[in-house]
Amino acid sequence: MKKTLPRVIVAALRGGSGKTILSLGLTAAWREKGRRVAPFKKGPDFIDAGWLTHAAGRPCHNLDPFMMTDAQIRNSFFSNSSDADISLIEGNRGLFDGMDLSGCCSTAELGKLLKTPLVLIVDVTMATRTIAALVMGCQKFDPELSIDAVILNRVAGPRQQSLVRNSIERYCGLPVIGSIPKLKGDIFPERHMGLVPYQERAHAKKAISWARKAVEDNLDLEAVWDLAGAAEPLCGEGHGDQSMPPSFSGRARPSIGYVRDSAFWFYYPENLDHLRSLGAKLVEVNAMEDKRIQDVDALYIGGGFPETQAEALANNRSFRESLRREIEAGLPVYAECGGLMFLGENLIVGEKTYPMVGVLPVDFLLESKPQGHGYTMLDVIKENPYYPVGKTLKGHEFHYSRPLPTGTEKINAVFGVKRGHGFDGTSDGLCKKNLLATYTHIHAAGNFLWGEALVKAARRFKDQREKIFDVSKNRD
Repeated sequence: MKKTLPRVIVAALRGGSGKTILSLGLTAAWREKGRRVAPFKKGPDFIDAGWLTHAAGRPCHNLDPFMMTDAQIRNSFFSNSSDADISLIEGNRGLFDGMDLSGCCSTAELGKLLKTPLVLIVDVTMATRTIAALVMGCQKFDPELSIDAVILNRVAGPRQQSLVRNSIERYCGLPVIGSIPKLKGDIFPERHMGLVPYQERAHAKKAISWARKAVEDNLDLEAVWDLAGAAEPLCGEGHGDQSMPPSFSGRARPSIGYVRDSAFWFYYPENLDHLRSLGAKLVEVNAMEDKRIQDVDALYIGGGFPETQAEALANNRSFRESLRREIEAGLPVYAECGGLMFLGENLIVGEKTYPMVGVLPVDFLLESKPQGHGYTMLDVIKENPYYPVGKTLKGHEFHYSRPLPTGTEKINAVFGVKRGHGFDGTSDGLCKKNLLATYTHIHAAGNFLWGEALVKAARRFKDQREKIFDVSKNRD
């Protein structure tokens, strides 16, 4: 089935050129007009995706060519944009930056796959006609890619704006549909090579409004809208390897908790949707405010920045102790990155040490430089509750923490690292009973095995507890 899906990609010549602010501003401006905007982020980035979710008032979905197949990308886009008036895809890094010389997994390749009109934002700092040469280079570099319009960013004044605009329109034959000056009062501070997560910004709405005004004052919004509307119909056929497995049936639904608070908040929407599609009942858990872990059959602890909330996590002793007891009793737990750090003994931030759950014999030290950043490939080398030995997993990692083993207890690492860093460049994934904690984030749209295994583990644990309860009841 083909359907007309108005859509546009915002790309740039490099990272830090203004893609995120522009994407947020466009999304907020269209939403202000009552238009339904479906936001997408190319690549694994979860901070920008969080801001786009906030601006659009609906989940932002990641389109990741490394972790997902072409069919999975097409159908994720098709299914998550069908009810929207327009879809906006924010690219990442430079337009042609990929994983190899062929540009594999680049924004350009995603644009061609989804046949999406592309707007190129260029930083014109201290340049004029040279910008036209750069844009023309992009046009010639890949003739199969259609660059449809240009937006100028960080323009110093009218003279520079006129020279750059006229040069692009004359030599490249492209319309310049926006010219953003050097803006004052940027309220989007950066940390860890990206924006501060919106969950940590007390004035997130004010920041979005600032981006919206910058776009409304300096862009031809209707030109972007018309460009998106000219996109050719997109085919949503070929569900094949991307369709979700059928739900289990015939028994009571297992409950799976997932920790969502200002410390742990990074979950791909597809991951949670996958668990629901398999019949799980999701229960939101707050590690900073709940006095104890809720009565759940399994627990999923996603990523985030626990170091920014370390004191609050440490002060909630009753929750930490109740979670440790449940894990020791066999509660299935799957933890990623920030969740892994939470399950260690201590979190060391600067000169302070904060006690964590303490179920894994590891301290985590926050360093000033990234310890792992980028895509990962892991080989499953040891038995664990979720993945068969011999399986290769694709994911990504993004962490500043370094694990420091404590005591003499051996760390049971179940993954061998083929790509990435993990714990030490060679291993990742700590396993204890029904707990598996890893630095690597996985995307359920490209890894159905994860969700199936977690739901099955939850059902087993639920059955075991019910049998114990029945035996105790009969004895009474």
